[in-house]
Amino acid sequence: MESCKNTSIPALFYLILINSSIYLLDTLLISKNFPFSPQHVKVKKAASLPLRFRSDGTFKILQVADMHYGNGMLTRCRDVLENEFQYCSDLNTTRFLEKMIQLEKPDLIAFTGDSIFGSSAADAAESLFQAFGPVLKSGIPWAAVLGNHDQESTMTREELMYFISLMDFSVSQTFPSSEENTSNPKKQNTAPKIDGFGNYNLLVWGAPGSSFANNSVLNLYFLDSGDRAIVDGIRTYGWIKESQLSWLRRVSKKLQVTLTGRNENSNKSFLTASDSTTSLSLAFFHIPIPEIKQGPIKNMTGTSREHVACSIVNSGVLNTLVSMGDVKAVFIGHDHTNDFCGNLEGIWFCYGGGFGYHGYGVAGWPRRARIILAELGRGEREWNGVERIRTWKRLDDETLSKIDEQILWERES
Repeated sequence: MESCKNTSIPALFYLILINSSIYLLDTLLISKNFPFSPQHVKVKKAASLPLRFRSDGTFKILQVADMHYGNGMLTRCRDVLENEFQYCSDLNTTRFLEKMIQLEKPDLIAFTGDSIFGSSAADAAESLFQAFGPVLKSGIPWAAVLGNHDQESTMTREELMYFISLMDFSVSQTFPSSEENTSNPKKQNTAPKIDGFGNYNLLVWGAPGSSFANNSVLNLYFLDSGDRAIVDGIRTYGWIKESQLSWLRRVSKKLQVTLTGRNENSNKSFLTASDSTTSLSLAFFHIPIPEIKQGPIKNMTGTSREHVACSIVNSGVLNTLVSMGDVKAVFIGHDHTNDFCGNLEGIWFCYGGGFGYHGYGVAGWPRRARIILAELGRGEREWNGVERIRTWKRLDDETLSKIDEQILWERES
């Protein structure tokens, strides 16, 4: 089939119809006669929004980095033990995701890029449905950003993000909203275009029954770190551009007002003195920033098994995050055999570790996933704002071993 790299977004429904048998079977109810009519289109199953903390004061995120999904059972594993290879395929990745969802029961699943391995995926849409199959069945809200390999199949990056945003229970967005309150992405309008596809933020509301039940207490940034580029004749990886950083600064500035309950005409705040006067945010993207390679990284927990593969361009991401003040931790992928968390100028940068079996790894070193747990502070009568951010990893071994548990951030008393 001819590549659809130049297909426009308005024509994407036709691309979906032509390009994905799974989409035809599972997502559209097609009449017997072509072309189909709008009344036969199955409506997307929407996630339960807004995202919010549980009644026990917790919000849990499962980070899935680098699934590298190909063509399902036809795609062989890479870098596994010899006695595992014969029966190993993309289905091992699927089973790992199913087990993680069952065990951890996350409130949100964050896919941080290279969900499909484009060069091994004969049909991008079909591979996406297989890769995200377990989360589609679970009904759990999920968000995704792109890596540097997703677009190497039959869809451009813009088409991929638009497609992902249309999938059941997805809260992903192709572009940021014009209003930076994205607790419900369906109700937002598209903002002026910035570099990349998949820049957006999601707000997590407080626990039910608390005074924060109708207010956000946690913000999640998702950013497109690009794929590959050539700079002064040198091949390198993509980077987060200035237009994206400007957008981040705008959102952060607005959240300092919104999440503290302040406005220009009032000094009144929804937050108590123990809750701080700044919002709390986490960020998710694929390609690490150059400072992780340059170091020094402090208080490293986990394993560094390979050189950091980043862009030769330093666009000032770390400086921007430090100046914003709200981002306490960043979660990345790309380097499959790095799974460490390390601190750079007060911000934690954490690798997810390679999740997928068709992505490169180390034979005998289990694939892994990262869990992020945000915990609210307990007041005398109700839950307050976020008090602590913890993380750990799970290995795809017989017991789904829990390793490297640590506190990334804790509110000062």
